[in-house]
Amino acid sequence: MATSLLRVPPPEKLLQPLAVPERLLLGPGPSNVPRRIQAAGGRQLLGHMHPEVLQVMDEIKAGIQYAFQTRNRLTLAVSGSGHCAMEAALFNLLEQGDPVLVAINGIWGQRAADIARRLGANVYELLKPPGKYFTPQDIEQGLVQHKPLVLFITHGESSTGVLQPLEGLGELCHRHGCLLLVDAVASLGGAPIFMDQQEIDVLYSGSQKVLNAPPGSAPISFSERAREKLLRRKKKPPSFYLDMDWLANYWGCDGEPRRYHHTAPINSFFSLREGLAMLAELGLESSWERHRANCTQLCQGLLDMGLELFVEEEKARLPTITTVRVPEGYDWKDITAFLMDNHGMEIAGGLGPTVGKVLRIGLMGCNSTSGNVDRVLGALQDALKGCHRSRL
Repeated sequence: MATSLLRVPPPEKLLQPLAVPERLLLGPGPSNVPRRIQAAGGRQLLGHMHPEVLQVMDEIKAGIQYAFQTRNRLTLAVSGSGHCAMEAALFNLLEQGDPVLVAINGIWGQRAADIARRLGANVYELLKPPGKYFTPQDIEQGLVQHKPLVLFITHGESSTGVLQPLEGLGELCHRHGCLLLVDAVASLGGAPIFMDQQEIDVLYSGSQKVLNAPPGSAPISFSERAREKLLRRKKKPPSFYLDMDWLANYWGCDGEPRRYHHTAPINSFFSLREGLAMLAELGLESSWERHRANCTQLCQGLLDMGLELFVEEEKARLPTITTVRVPEGYDWKDITAFLMDNHGMEIAGGLGPTVGKVLRIGLMGCNSTSGNVDRVLGALQDALKGCHRSRL
């Protein structure tokens, strides 16, 4: 018998069956995945250049155009999360020394500014306190002062629960020679957005929120104005993986024969296709109304419990993710742990500038139901009775 050269034994845990608990995910994402989308993601793999996969990609592109309300030909899904789409947008739009104005009222503006600085862009920050939104006057003042080539703004700020009004911002940016870049990861499908009508130049989202697909694929679209800026670049984007010229070809956006770029997450594409199909079947307007109604029911229930909503103006509340101030005397970690342990339910604490200040409750896609509103309100009432409260 030969002596084994192995020095690391098989991990004990990997010799046991995979155990995944059933939980109701009412945090800021990911959302629960419906059986239909689970089944799509469990289909047998095909090659990433097979004609059947390219057909699915074409269907995804059409679904994104519907969800975004755009006819942009440069529309596709990045192989990665919403963060990856943020990097794809900034990597392709910005070059060394480009002036960019970043509207910051939560963590996603902070992240965008960080990425832009790493690219060597000249970053100017437009600041609002968490829980507040930007007015056209705020934006115009920043455009006049800094003369940016790109404005970044977050439509659905999931760290604070703010829904940013977009009406008029595209026209305002174009009047000042600036492109409008919008993050809609937390809002797509849950709040109205009209890419073409609102003159948005780059829009991106994620798969794991209202679309109810697993994280790993991120819709993104570029207007003709934005595409022209890509064509005028002095140098290629710093990331080959996120190079929109290559991705446009792989997704059939440039009219040329498709070439291999990377091995795409085929099963994630199957799931995303079904998530977009379910949104199309329901209809955007019905989806927007469902999220609005359930958010209103949740907010009223929280107020009836004597809790304080973090976003004061009703029109500025993100219908997919509601932020409520942590009740005085309670530790937010005790509340979220109580719901997980006693109700099999996830809600989250704050993120970035709201850490320790708020609880975040997500009602997205199939999870946005009146029944889930009742469930989370009942669980919260239970937690406030069951959790230790300090005497302040």
